[in-house]
Amino acid sequence: MASIVNQNAYSSALPNFRNLGILLRILLIVNVAAFAAAVVKSETLRGVWLQFVEISAVVEPLLITSLLALMLLNGVLGRMPYALGVVAVIGLELGLTTVLYTAGQSLLPPQSAPLERYWILVAIVTFVLCVYFDLRGRALSPALAEARLQALQARIRPHFLFNSINAVLSLIRQDARRAEIALEDMADLFRVLMADNRELTPLSREVELCRQYLNLEQLRLGERLKVEWHIDNMPGDALVPPLILQPLLENAVYHGIEPRLEPGSISINIYMAREQVHAVLLNPYQHQGSHHAGNKMALGNIRERLQLHFDAEASLTTKISDNAYQVHIAIPYVKQRAS
Repeated sequence: MASIVNQNAYSSALPNFRNLGILLRILLIVNVAAFAAAVVKSETLRGVWLQFVEISAVVEPLLITSLLALMLLNGVLGRMPYALGVVAVIGLELGLTTVLYTAGQSLLPPQSAPLERYWILVAIVTFVLCVYFDLRGRALSPALAEARLQALQARIRPHFLFNSINAVLSLIRQDARRAEIALEDMADLFRVLMADNRELTPLSREVELCRQYLNLEQLRLGERLKVEWHIDNMPGDALVPPLILQPLLENAVYHGIEPRLEPGSISINIYMAREQVHAVLLNPYQHQGSHHAGNKMALGNIRERLQLHFDAEASLTTKISDNAYQVHIAIPYVKQRAS
């Protein structure tokens, strides 16, 4: 199984400066800091706005230039040790400050602060941002969310195991080869479920795991379970968090198929559009029922892991319509770099 992200223990690292969520957070934090400075320097409400405009005239060009530079140098900075990377980012910001101060000195008011003061302010804000992203990474790291991740992995219901074993036993005399394949599927499935699943995995492997799970469910549900795969446009090399689809399919079977007497269909549509990988799962929905809380727990856990790996660039949405339940996952197309 391929992997590019090892999170057994969180180690400090610079953020991904090409991630939309990271860029938006930097924009927001810097502008909030500029507004706070305007409030401190002003005595009236009107004065706050005038001061903010004046400060923004200095801050915004540096902010936009810095974000562009960080995006271009993201790969180089990401390969540096954390401490060296922080020093490099601060050095970059000081260099850009010097260049913009010198180039725009004629535009600054006569009473503007000296370059040294800008250096100090830029260094402080940059260091605070680095600390913020480091603390945020620690807060979201699986080392702290281990209990929630393990709870998700443990959601395979015990009766699923027992029912699968019984289904295999009933096949042994009738179709030994099919029983053997079912046992192999069970072994693979539970090997993944019990493993340390904190590394990104190819989408093709996740789909294979889902097929094995649905094959086992079909042993006991028979014709009641229909599965429709639409994966002709699926990028199999895309990297995704493991167990991102299987718990959703388990919920689809448990909530959408098992309560029905008539056959029900689960549809899985995986495709790529605009450099994003989309997975749309659709299953029958029973409005009556007392066990929808488990579904919410799985969805909440998956949202956390999507945020951990992809920040604001990933999304998970749900929709109920015409007695059908739909889950739509969208993540950026990331694949393993050639070594």
